[in-house]
Amino acid sequence: MNRLMIYVHGQGGSAEEAEHYKTLFTGCDVEGFDYKAQTPWEANEEFASYFDSVSKGYDSIILIANSIGAFFSMSALSDKRIDLALLISPIVNMERLIMDMMMWAKVTEDELQRKKEIPTEFGETLSWEYLSYVRKWPITWKIPTHILYGEKDNFISMETVSEFAKSVGATITVMEGGEHWFHTAEQMEFLDAWIKQVMEE
Repeated sequence: MNRLMIYVHGQGGSAEEAEHYKTLFTGCDVEGFDYKAQTPWEANEEFASYFDSVSKGYDSIILIANSIGAFFSMSALSDKRIDLALLISPIVNMERLIMDMMMWAKVTEDELQRKKEIPTEFGETLSWEYLSYVRKWPITWKIPTHILYGEKDNFISMETVSEFAKSVGATITVMEGGEHWFHTAEQMEFLDAWIKQVMEE
């Protein structure tokens, strides 16, 4: 079978991270997506165009997406022919995350609507346009999905991930002591074992 695995990195990551997955997906072409999108409306165009260009001629396509890369992928690729999605620390409810960040920054909805954009001390700029967009276009995802979640994820709560997984019929694997960013040797070992287990099912 002619298979392709597409890897989508998280914020601050890079397409080179796809190299790590080549040993896990032998007999499968592996592509890392070096996207530029910063918003879901930019991702809709860029991700769909990229997917269409690289997926031609393959019998089976697997998506591995990380954090905000998973959010952009779900926003942009829900109607594409993807056989399996493996999501690592996915942002599954962007509205809730933005509302949490507003709370951390002590910004009210009225204030954000009035000012349109508000920079925060933790490096993210809150955007009224972004919040309005994710409210108007919630994720609809029907692709068979497995989720890897770190117990100490400080962006997305277990409750939020569980709600999403239930709504789309996804499985969740939780790493005790794991963080949002899987990067230590122990975390990557856990991630690799998770992928192997999922691919054997």
